[in-house]
Amino acid sequence: MEYIDELTPGNSSGAIHCMKAPTDTPLFRRLLVEEMETLNRSRIQLSFRKGEIINKQGAFASNIFFIKQGIVKTYLENGNSNLIIAIVPAGSLIGLQSISVDNVFHYSTKALIDTDIYSYDINVVKNLMNQNGLFASEMTNIINHNMVMLYDRFFSLTQKQLHGRLADIILCLSHKIYKSLDFELCISRKDLAELTGMSTESAIRILKDFKDDHIIDMSGKRMKILEVDKLKRISATG
Repeated sequence: MEYIDELTPGNSSGAIHCMKAPTDTPLFRRLLVEEMETLNRSRIQLSFRKGEIINKQGAFASNIFFIKQGIVKTYLENGNSNLIIAIVPAGSLIGLQSISVDNVFHYSTKALIDTDIYSYDINVVKNLMNQNGLFASEMTNIINHNMVMLYDRFFSLTQKQLHGRLADIILCLSHKIYKSLDFELCISRKDLAELTGMSTESAIRILKDFKDDHIIDMSGKRMKILEVDKLKRISATG
């Protein structure tokens, strides 16, 4: 049996600009060549401009999405208010819960910058999981990892004070999305508020506190973390 060769991932230091291919992702490296060909026959490439909706909460889920390039946000809608679940970079999958739970999307997804995705037929993915145990195991690992991240988010939102919540998000953006201490935010102050379960006014006030305390520096959407250890302490103590 011949498996897909492992490719060397591109430089991931800038998650916004990094082009990702499915074969850069451990999940897809579990597929045999012929299985990858089957998956690719169901693939459609789609492009979304900044601000465009990729999928809507409650809509029928006939596909799962692989983010080839760009950054998106996943969020729960409730009338005029939203709760952002996650900021998701290139190389990630969207809609995995629909494979085993039901056939609807449980959250909406919006492009934060111009984004290219691959759309895969969900039934093809299900069939590959049934016939390839390694692929199914890797899929389970991804879902479980996402669940652990949600537990952390739930703890932050319910147990930490406002400063700790915002410190959590800034550190997450720095380490997992931009992979840098100096980056240009692709999200608005309102998005920061929805990520942390606070009002936009509170998010702006705390950002000013961090800046006045020389923990961060901000100019427009440009953010630079000056005192990462202080930010970690704020995150830890809540």
